[in-house]
Amino acid sequence: MSLSFEGKVVLITGAGGGLGREYALAFGERGASVVVNDLGGDIKGGGKSSAAADKVVEEIRAKGGKAVANYDSVEDGEKLIQTALDAFGKIGITVFFFFFFYCVFNFIPDLIHRVHLRGAFMVTRAAWNHMKNQKFGRIIMTASTAGIYGNFGQANYSAAKLGLYGLANTLAIEGRKYNIHCNTIAPTAGSRLTQSVMPPDLVESMKPEYVAPLVLWLCHEQCKENGGLFEVGGGWIGKLRWERSQGHIVRHKNQRMTPEAVRDHWDNICDFTDAAKPVSIQEGLQMVVEVLSKVDSEGGVSGNPTASAASASVSSGINPREAVGQKLPPTSFSFSHTQCIIYALGVGMSTKDPDHLRFLYEGHEDFSCLPTFGVIPSQAAMMDGGLASVPGLNIDFTRVLHGEQYLELYKPLPTSGTLTSQATVADVLDKGSGAVILLDVNTYSGDELVCYNQWSVFVVGAGGFGGKRTSDRALVPPPNRAPDAVVTDSTTRDQAALYRLSGDWNPLHIDPSFAAMGGFKAPILHGLCSFGFAARHVLKQYANNDPSRFKAIKVRFVKPVLPGQSLQTEMWKEGNRIHIQCKVKETDAVVLSGAYVDLHGAAEASPENLTQGGGLQSELVFAEIGRRIKDLGSELVKKVNAVFGWEITKNGKTAAQWTIDLKSGTGSLHKGPYSGKADVTFTVSDEDFMEVVQGKLNPQKAFFAGKLKVRGNIMMSQKLEVILKDYAKL
Repeated sequence: MSLSFEGKVVLITGAGGGLGREYALAFGERGASVVVNDLGGDIKGGGKSSAAADKVVEEIRAKGGKAVANYDSVEDGEKLIQTALDAFGKIGITVFFFFFFYCVFNFIPDLIHRVHLRGAFMVTRAAWNHMKNQKFGRIIMTASTAGIYGNFGQANYSAAKLGLYGLANTLAIEGRKYNIHCNTIAPTAGSRLTQSVMPPDLVESMKPEYVAPLVLWLCHEQCKENGGLFEVGGGWIGKLRWERSQGHIVRHKNQRMTPEAVRDHWDNICDFTDAAKPVSIQEGLQMVVEVLSKVDSEGGVSGNPTASAASASVSSGINPREAVGQKLPPTSFSFSHTQCIIYALGVGMSTKDPDHLRFLYEGHEDFSCLPTFGVIPSQAAMMDGGLASVPGLNIDFTRVLHGEQYLELYKPLPTSGTLTSQATVADVLDKGSGAVILLDVNTYSGDELVCYNQWSVFVVGAGGFGGKRTSDRALVPPPNRAPDAVVTDSTTRDQAALYRLSGDWNPLHIDPSFAAMGGFKAPILHGLCSFGFAARHVLKQYANNDPSRFKAIKVRFVKPVLPGQSLQTEMWKEGNRIHIQCKVKETDAVVLSGAYVDLHGAAEASPENLTQGGGLQSELVFAEIGRRIKDLGSELVKKVNAVFGWEITKNGKTAAQWTIDLKSGTGSLHKGPYSGKADVTFTVSDEDFMEVVQGKLNPQKAFFAGKLKVRGNIMMSQKLEVILKDYAKL
C-alpha cells in the first residue's frame, strides 16, 4: 500500500529549489497540503525574492495539489506557522532545509547560526503546541556531514549543523509522549551550490529525488522512528549511532589520579573492542555510576548517583529512570464553602473560640479558607490510583506510608470554585529499607497557580536500587533552646471520622478491624489532620489567624495519633520561619518532626494584597531584587555588567515593566518604561515568572513553550542566576 499524506499539513523551509523543492513536490503528490517557505536569497545569503517559492507552489497546484507560499525568514517562526494555520487550519509536519551559503570561518558566523540553528528552533517552538494538542507531529532536521565529522574551513557551519542534531535529540525525548517524532538527516545531493565544484556526472547521481523518499517515510504516521540520525545520498541510506569504548578505571582506592596513569592506560581507554552503544543520557551516565560503585567497594570514594541515573532494582519493582518526570492524569476538585467549613472542623476548629468563626461561618465578614486546605485538592492524585499507572513504579500499595508533606501557597485559597491539579513524579529516593517517591502537585484556579504540594510517600521494602538518598527540600531541626511558645489542643474520639469527610476515605482511620490488620489497637488519626492542627496553632500564635500571612509548611510524619489524644505543638520563631515539633501530650511521643511554617512578614504586602486591585505576585521578587541591589550593587555590577528589561503580563496584557540596571554606577531598579536600551528583555506572565524564580518551571522549557519570550542578547540571561538565586530565602 502506498504512503498517503491526505489531511496532513507540511511546512518545508528552503523549499524554493534543490532538496526543499523535491520534498515539497513529493508531499504534494501524495495528498499533503504544503507550505512552501523560501526567502529567495542568493548563495551568499543576500537578497530576497518571492519567485522561487511561487514557482514551486505553481508546480504543486498544476498537479492537483494544495500549496501556499511563505517568504518570511525562519527567525520569524510564528509567521511561518501562522501561514499554515491561516491556509489549512493546522500544522503537523515540519521539514527544515537551508542551503548553506559560503561558510568559511570568518564569514558572518552569526548569520549562519541564526538561519540554521535559531531558525529551526523558532519555527519548531511556534509549531510545538499545535502538534501537542493534536497528538501528532513529525519534524525533520537537516544536519550535515560537516557537522558530524567536521570539515576544513566550515567551523561555524559545522557547529550550527551539529547543534541541530542536539536540538532534535531533545525534541525527540520531549515529544515522544505526544506522538511527536523528530529525526535528523545528513543528505548528500547535487544543488546549485555543488554544481560548480562537482563533476556533472556526480551531480546527476546525487539527485535530490534520491533523498526525498527517506524524508517522506520518516514523516509518515506509520513510522515509529524517533531520535535517529541518517546519512543519505545517491539512493543509499545509513543510520548512525554513538559508540563508546569500555574504557579503563584509572583511579583506585585512595590513590591520587594522575596524568601518568591516563597515559599508561591510553590504549585501553581507546580500545573499541566490545564497544557499548549508549542511546540515552541515562545510559551515558550509567558507566560512571558503575565505576563509583566499584571504587567504593575497594574502599575508595563513594558516589551519590541521582535517582534518574540509578540502575533499577528488579526485586523492588522500582525503576527511577522510567518513573521520574512522568505526569499523572490531571484531577479536578469542585467545592463550596461547605467543604471549607468541614475541613476546619476536621482539624479541630471550634465555635468555642470566637477567632475561629471566620473559618466556620460563611456569613462572617472575613470568611476564609484555612491555608492547609491546600492539600485537599491535590490528594486526588494519591487517592485516585494515578501512581499505579506510572511506568517504573511496580509497588505494593499496602506497604505505602505517608512520609513527608510540603505545601506552599501563592495566594489565599478561594472559598469555593473548581481547582485543577497536575501531578508529576519529581524523584525517587533510595532509603535502603524502602523507597521514597516524591510527587509534585501544582494546583490551578483556571490558569492561575494557587498552590504547590510535594507529597512524599515511603514504600516499605522497595529500596536498594542505588538512587540518591535525600531531596533538595530538606527538613530543618528546631533551634537548640526551649520552645518560644507551646499550644496544646485535644482531639475528640470522632476526630478521624470527621476529618475523613474531607476526602481521605482510608478505612484505617475508621474501621477497627482494618486498623487491627495494620497492627494498631484502634483506628488512627490522619497524619494530615495533625498537620492541620499544628499549622493553625502557628497561625493563631504568630499571625493573628490571618490566612494571607501563611506562605508554606513542611513536616515529617513520625508516629500515629489516636483520636482523643491531645496534640502539643512546640514553636520556635526565627524571623518569618516558625520551627515546630508536635507531640502527643499523654505519651510525649513526637508525631511531627523537623517541621516549619514560613509566614509573610506582617508589614509586607501579602500575595492577596498584591493581586487585588491589579497588583502582582512578582512585586515581592522585584522588591527583594531592589534590596539586593541597594546592599550589593557595586559587586553585582562587576559580576553582571548588563541591563535587563522585564515585561510582566496579566491576562495577556502588560501589567508592569521593570529594568534592572547592573551596568552603570552601583546599579539600580526602575519600574515603568525605560528610556535606554536593555541588553536583553524578557516577557512573561506574572504566574509563570513566579514559577521560574522559584525553580518550579525550567526557564528553557518556558522559553521553548512560548511562556517566556526573549529579545536581545539571549546569552545574557545566564547572568540572571546571580540576581535571582536563593529565592527560597526571600
